[in-house]
Amino acid sequence: MVTELIIRIISLETAGNIRKNQIIMEHIPSGDLTDRILEIALKGTPLIRIGNGHPRVMLTAGIHGNELPPQIAALRMIENLKSQHINGTVFIIPFTIPQATMHSSRRFKGFDMNRKASSEGYITYKIIDTIKSLKINSLADFHATKPYSNPGVESVFCSKKPCLQSFKIAEYINKISSSQVICHEIAGSLYSGALEDECNLGGVPAVTCEVVSHNNKVDSGSLERSYLQMMAYLGYFNIV
Repeated sequence: MVTELIIRIISLETAGNIRKNQIIMEHIPSGDLTDRILEIALKGTPLIRIGNGHPRVMLTAGIHGNELPPQIAALRMIENLKSQHINGTVFIIPFTIPQATMHSSRRFKGFDMNRKASSEGYITYKIIDTIKSLKINSLADFHATKPYSNPGVESVFCSKKPCLQSFKIAEYINKISSSQVICHEIAGSLYSGALEDECNLGGVPAVTCEVVSHNNKVDSGSLERSYLQMMAYLGYFNIV
């Protein structure tokens, strides 16, 4: 059974040529769907919708363009989900900022977009708007952390207030993947503008998942670990 799949663009200002990032191109799945997503990324941020039911969850990758494993894992997830029946609707943004991924840059227009989700006019703020308009029930944002950096370990960030389900999702991902849970009591208490925190503050339970890999590299096992985190997140909602 082929699952319904729709692709649209949610921001035009982020457009970029993913094919110019040779490391990405060495690892992404081949096929017509991947080619279609890369073509759409030339015009802006692609949003892929798979399925048509509840719950409605979103996976994002590439807020930092130099963190490659989650972006590749997201493409592999799309390939996996397109050909199976799923219980709900999965929205996936494999390349939040194609231009930043093209240049393997952590920043876009001089800013870290994971500090701008509360500021109108930025792509992460646009994702928050999209979450509201699509009535998304939960979000997971996927990243890669350099060894010996912050956090520097495979982990799941979450908070308990005002959205306790964030913590429960992180606990479940930990149970499946052994990713370390890093929990803050109150969302946004450490800094403002992170996509995960702004979702939790708005009543949409969210987590941030990190795997360990050097910037603009795909360290051994990092792609598979990111994919496992994604599967664990979907498993929490019994989507797969």
